[in-house]
Amino acid sequence: MNANTSDVILGRMMSLHPKIIDLVLDRVERLLAALDHPERKLPPVIHIAGTNGKGSTQAMMRAGFEGVGKSVHAYTSPHLARFHERIRVAGDLISESYLTEILDECYVANGGESITYFEITTCAALLAFARNEADYTLLEVGLGGRVDATNVVDAPALTVITPVSIDHQQFLGDTLAEIAGEKAGILKRGVPCVVGPQDDVALEVIEAKAARIGAPLLVYGQHWHVGVERDRLVFQDETGLLDLPMPALLGAHQVQNAGAAIAGLRALGFGEDACIAAMQNATWPARMQRLKSGPISQIAPEAELWLDGGHNAAAAQAIADLLGGLPKRDTYLICGMLNTKDVSAYMQPLAPHVTQLFAVDIPGEANTLSSEDTAKAASDAGMQASNAKSVNEALETIAKTAPHARVLICGSLYLAGDVLRSNG
Repeated sequence: MNANTSDVILGRMMSLHPKIIDLVLDRVERLLAALDHPERKLPPVIHIAGTNGKGSTQAMMRAGFEGVGKSVHAYTSPHLARFHERIRVAGDLISESYLTEILDECYVANGGESITYFEITTCAALLAFARNEADYTLLEVGLGGRVDATNVVDAPALTVITPVSIDHQQFLGDTLAEIAGEKAGILKRGVPCVVGPQDDVALEVIEAKAARIGAPLLVYGQHWHVGVERDRLVFQDETGLLDLPMPALLGAHQVQNAGAAIAGLRALGFGEDACIAAMQNATWPARMQRLKSGPISQIAPEAELWLDGGHNAAAAQAIADLLGGLPKRDTYLICGMLNTKDVSAYMQPLAPHVTQLFAVDIPGEANTLSSEDTAKAASDAGMQASNAKSVNEALETIAKTAPHARVLICGSLYLAGDVLRSNG
């Protein structure tokens, strides 16, 4: 191949399979064998599944490891502004030259066989991790767990299942029990699993799978507890009590994610210093992220501007809880969503907190829900809603009519990524 940029190779990888998502492991296993099994040569792996909170939990665990001098590989998806965000090699975002090199190697090793974009790029990440020293590897599941491309490590050091809720039904099943079964597919015999807060139905499925295969569980409410007292995070497990700073990541839901991260660190033998670092040093873009500078923020310079990529009912409830706890202020949403999401369920928790919603299409996204349909769903949920041609147009309108408003751009990680690229 003569390609000399990662974008060129990534573009070619998009055409290797007719579907974006096709959940089986055969193709990944074939390519990993051709690459001499990098998945067997990784530093100790922490494998994280769940519907909400995977990325935040991973970010806190990484901050905890790094806060006590450990180096960490980390894999996450999707990216927001650039593909490189998905792969951190020993703490640093992968360089363009190294990404191009490993993508090219994987493309050649695949030999033109059918494989999805996520599968081949996951293999590339594993190859990079196997060839570079680190103390730990953090792998975030892409979708589900049981047949996700990341589920190829036979003996991770730890697994984590964050809260499970209804999402991606077209791939994971229509019921919470079915979806929980897919998430529980990351459990491994003899490998401890930290289980975050769960609906009873989901927990029953996870516990049954763990009992069948012999995976010890560390379950929220049974083996560990987390809460807030006097603006401090209090965590307790059989080892003892920790009085910690509140998470740097905003929102009441981050307390639960923090608890899972701390439980994971403790299960791996880390002490209070790592747990403090996990709370204080974690960063995670597009999770109630304040935008205080850049071209987009300058459109409405006096507004309080936020960005969030959550896209399901549970994420909307978390956003609503946070908005409800902020000082009273006229609140406007600029919202774009995918047509694969339950838009009505997303809108309902937000409606009581919103002055007006501006619906937009997601630029360059084939599966965008039309702004008309987004606005209708918002209107049906009780919001005043209208269309805008773009985020910028909506911000300009808000800046003229309510310059000091609170503005949240939300509804999709793809919209959040477009905003971050534009604001870069």
